Amino acid sequence: MLVYPFGLDVSSSALRFLSTELRRRREEIGTRWRRLTPGRQALLTLAHLRNSHPYAQLAAGFGIGTTTAYRYIAEVVEVLTALAPSLAGAARTASTKAFVLLDGTLLPTDRIAANRPFYSGKHKKHGMNVQILADPAGRLLWASPALPGAIHDVRAACEHGIVDVLTDADITCWADKGYRGAGGTLRVPYWGRWENLSRNQQAVNRSHAKIRALVEQAIATLKSWRVLRKLRCSTTRITSLVRAVLTLHLASSS
Repeated sequence: MLVYPFGLDVSSSALRFLSTELRRRREEIGTRWRRLTPGRQALLTLAHLRNSHPYAQLAAGFGIGTTTAYRYIAEVVEVLTALAPSLAGAARTASTKAFVLLDGTLLPTDRIAANRPFYSGKHKKHGMNVQILADPAGRLLWASPALPGAIHDVRAACEHGIVDVLTDADITCWADKGYRGAGGTLRVPYWGRWENLSRNQQAVNRSHAKIRALVEQAIATLKSWRVLRKLRCSTTRITSLVRAVLTLHLASSS
């Protein structure tokens, strides 16, 4: 296999943060020697998460075996997952904002047609449903555990306890029509065909759409990590990948 230099569009602060956390972990478990230094192991994982390079290609580039590459990346993902903020922590951050934005996104998978629980009728593809919380500027605050794509947004929000947490903290949340009936502090647009709405209702829906549209920036931020654009792993690992990406993003943007 040929090897060549490759650029990685990730902040150096993410690499420093991850290297520090890996050094701390190695000290905790008493690691004496590894094929890669903490910095190289961190770079290996960033390359996988950011550009979704296969393990075989990464292994060749870093001079290690494919199994070792998989094991090193899995270890880093585990470390990052443990550092991901909880919903309660995100709510504390959100309480300092004027309001938050909520939306769901589908992370496509390579599930076959027989896996009906993972098929999203809205998106016409298989995937996993992830709920996103963003601040008024569209910055990513929190990403939920992944649920099968067939689950509707309002059900996913209730299962994760998002509505209850935001309501208890008295945090106003803007969401789309997919969250109709959730109640609490969620604000959704008026329901009905556009031509059947009054002028005032149409004006409210226009303003609502302009405010809520900023959540798309947070979703784009999450999916800028290419490993989440087409997931080829077991569905049981997707939540860990989402939390790992969330941790890296928050660490590099703080």
